[in-house]
Amino acid sequence: MKKILSNIAITLCSALVITSCKKSEFGDAYRDPSKVTTSTVAKQFAGLIYTNREYVVPSYWNYFVVQRTSVNQYTQAVGWANAIGQYVPPSGGVNDRWSNYYNFLAQYRELQKIYNASTPAEQADNRIFMITAAIYFYDHTQKVLDLHGDIPWADAGKLSSNGGDYSTSYAKYQSAESIYVTMLDDLKKFSDDLSTISVSGAPLAAFKTQDLINKGNIVLWQKYCNSLRLRILTRISAVGSLSARSNSEIASILANPTKYPLSLVNDDNILLKVKDLASDINAKGFQTGLEDWNGNIAGKRMIDHMKTNADPRLRALFEPGLNAAGVYNGLDQSLDATAQTTLINGGTISIYNRSTVSRNQFFPGVLITAAEVNFLLSEYYLKSNNDALAKSTYEAGIKQSINFYYWVRTLSNDNTAGTLSPTSDTEINLYIAQPAIAWAGSSALKLGLIADQKWLHYNVIEPIEGWAELRRLDLPVLTYQVDNSSQQKQPPFRWVYPAQEISFNAANYSAVASKDKLTTKLFWDIN
Repeated sequence: MKKILSNIAITLCSALVITSCKKSEFGDAYRDPSKVTTSTVAKQFAGLIYTNREYVVPSYWNYFVVQRTSVNQYTQAVGWANAIGQYVPPSGGVNDRWSNYYNFLAQYRELQKIYNASTPAEQADNRIFMITAAIYFYDHTQKVLDLHGDIPWADAGKLSSNGGDYSTSYAKYQSAESIYVTMLDDLKKFSDDLSTISVSGAPLAAFKTQDLINKGNIVLWQKYCNSLRLRILTRISAVGSLSARSNSEIASILANPTKYPLSLVNDDNILLKVKDLASDINAKGFQTGLEDWNGNIAGKRMIDHMKTNADPRLRALFEPGLNAAGVYNGLDQSLDATAQTTLINGGTISIYNRSTVSRNQFFPGVLITAAEVNFLLSEYYLKSNNDALAKSTYEAGIKQSINFYYWVRTLSNDNTAGTLSPTSDTEINLYIAQPAIAWAGSSALKLGLIADQKWLHYNVIEPIEGWAELRRLDLPVLTYQVDNSSQQKQPPFRWVYPAQEISFNAANYSAVASKDKLTTKLFWDIN
């Protein structure tokens, strides 16, 4: 891993937002752009993955500054002491995540620039890098779209391509819907290409070396591509102008599993794994990121659901409070802040399992899991009136989710929480048979079951996906204390744009300023 990272090419600070670039933002793995003479597609590809690492593998800044007081609370994946202004996204976190994405985008533009300047023969050899880089880039573009809505995109990050001319490098905003459509168009092409592509010799060896995600496994990249398509197609499935496309493309994927394979079992999970704690790709910052300032408190709704139904994930994901005599308790969000603080300080409230989650320095960066894919399929089959397949994929998703978290615990180098009792097929099947989660009732009730399981699976590990699905489906039904002391009284529908963007890209921002409100719904949020 160290050898790979030492070869990573530079990250250009050529985002649409023009701010000063501090040396501390780059780290030892990056060289001064003014001193770089050459790079390669392969090294730039690894640099792209590396640039975004702290928003994939759990890190301090992402969890403590960005997610602790925003998406983790909006989904009630955690419990917290209610406070004034709690539904306004933190400006520092919003600014940093925006800046990181555009640094990431600039890295992608540089990859395109290097590739486009190469010979036709070199382009043919390096096509695999461009396809897989775009898949990874689109995955994280989708997340930013689901936070903000419209963003500068097609012309953003091109300061280097524009010869350093700042005046021509400020980009216009594009609608989130149009970017979604572009990504779906491209991902379909990439999926077709991956089904026939042949890579061998030196290009394959380079790809295996620089691919920090799937280690050169093209079949896993196919599954990543098609699973990402499934996620995006599901996200837009209720949008009138796109619903027909969603249904037909999902049907096409399912009709040809050889050409369009999906991640259906945990061996096919798409993860950025931690291999070497001495490298920059590690989860060592997860502990302070989640635990500091009580960011790891369990919420009552999640704990009660798990306890009532004897969910095997309960003991894998949570620990009883120090003074709770082994009983799992979640924090009630309907209480006032004084009562909540007393409970938190009293040690009777559960916390996220430190050995499985926050102190697991080998916790992988999660991109796509089999549990998520199965739950998405279950929703599709339910809406297609195929109850048998909806049930089987729902149950498969539960099994994959439970086994995933037990597997994650085996990676841990920490035993603060004590030995984890293993689960079994018998325990999992008993859980699936519980009345509150058993597959029964109307389609509306079954959709609620699927939404509950997505919510449990995403928890604090994939909070952006969890928040998007919560807004799209309005499920599970959660109750929040009204913040009457603030203009934003309930969780928002989106994040606003960062102050630095408004300042530096003012002319283009003016086109979206009227929509820049916490109360503006995204195009796919039509409930």
